[in-house]
Amino acid sequence: MIKPVLCKERMVGMYRDGKMQVVSDVLVVEKPLTIFFNDNELATLVCSPEALKELGVGFLISEGLLHSFADIKKLSCNEEEGLLWVHSHSPESCRDIGTSRHVNTCNGKGQAGLPYSNEIDPVPLVRTTSPSTASQLLHLISLLEEKSVTFRRTGGVHSAALADSNGLLARYEDVGRHNAVDKSLGYALLNQIDPEDKILVLSGRIASEILLKAARSRIPLVLSRSAPTYLAVELANKLGITVVGFARGEQLNVYSYMERVLPYVTSINTD
Repeated sequence: MIKPVLCKERMVGMYRDGKMQVVSDVLVVEKPLTIFFNDNELATLVCSPEALKELGVGFLISEGLLHSFADIKKLSCNEEEGLLWVHSHSPESCRDIGTSRHVNTCNGKGQAGLPYSNEIDPVPLVRTTSPSTASQLLHLISLLEEKSVTFRRTGGVHSAALADSNGLLARYEDVGRHNAVDKSLGYALLNQIDPEDKILVLSGRIASEILLKAARSRIPLVLSRSAPTYLAVELANKLGITVVGFARGEQLNVYSYMERVLPYVTSINTD
């Protein structure tokens, strides 16, 4: 199998220290992926051209259209043309959930215009009794950074990974942070990995849409080297998800369900 090209070289004008020179630089590649669900065109995602099956399946999980591996009747992908077809055992089609839409690399998308109160109802409460240690979580962040080769070359991608307490199970870089997350979630479903004791590891911000993606996949902990939003933390408290942010070096912040990250300190310093 030919490995997809995630970045290409191009000559650019580089201005440094008062001088301009023409040099070779590396830029990320992005391509469209059009998803057909039950023979109806659902969405076109702009993405890094790898793991397209995982991306499409993860997107359908995030949309609430797939819930388990057993939901998939047939899946086929034309990677060269950027086309993915998913047939489910459910008769639901995109006619039932709205018209086809284009999703750019920044947006997560969903059913346009729906308030969050409507989106929360069908999301299951995530339950877990498996705590993680701070050192384990910091180790996962260091692994994510260590393996982010395309980011170091280009500075133009986001990273996301599916992990357990021992290490990374799958890791993806993509021009879209939502895409990187969906690829990780799609990998879990396609490989029939139980998500209920897993960790979603991110390089970027934990926004509310990302939190809802984790909830729909029943992942109990979201870990990032960046910050969460206030709404993401509020949703995490309602949906049973631990949010850990600013995991860098030897430090991290726990924003919800603090008792799941050891050592857990019950006293609060108000000084």
